Amino acid sequence: MPAEDFALVYEGHPPWDIGRPQGAFRCLVEAGEVRGAVLDVGCGTGENALYLAGRGLAVTGVDAVAVAVHRAAAKARRRRLDARFEVGDALQLETLGAVFDTVVDSGLFHSFDDDERLRFRDSLAAVLRPGGRYFMLCFSELETGDGGPRRVTQREIHEVFDGHGFAVRRIDPALLETRDGGGRRAWLAVIERVAGEPGPRAGDEGV
Repeated sequence: MPAEDFALVYEGHPPWDIGRPQGAFRCLVEAGEVRGAVLDVGCGTGENALYLAGRGLAVTGVDAVAVAVHRAAAKARRRRLDARFEVGDALQLETLGAVFDTVVDSGLFHSFDDDERLRFRDSLAAVLRPGGRYFMLCFSELETGDGGPRRVTQREIHEVFDGHGFAVRRIDPALLETRDGGGRRAWLAVIERVAGEPGPRAGDEGV
């Protein structure tokens, strides 16, 4: 979905804007898996980023939708949390001028088409330190409900990342919580940036 379409959704109440962090990310934090400097890519109005900041992590949130970023920054001020929010393109993360130990993604990857997936992978490689981890929460093909974003298979995740500067360490069944009080079946993928593998640029041969 183009950024302008997301902006229209934010004129109302997006189903993914649940007013709290996703439970999948809370579990990761409680397990000690989220470390160091953190980037929340596609941060929306900031609930995941603010939760991480509240746990003492240095967090940057980036989103293409300006109104969402402004709301996130306002929440940070009200809650007196030290989190940085920027309007930016997930396909050009190098423009942030920073590198991170951890990247979290709640519902961004599944919004990309095939070409954008590759561009995003390469953009991610530019800002994630070797040995750093990308935690991606996306709709699973096991979700059979109507509407919503493109479903993602485990095979597709492996094809995009494995051998291209990353290694998929595990993919767990998860729930992507929604405003209706329920949720949608999802995958939580743990993907590591592999030292010594720069990864191809989009357009190179291979997936």
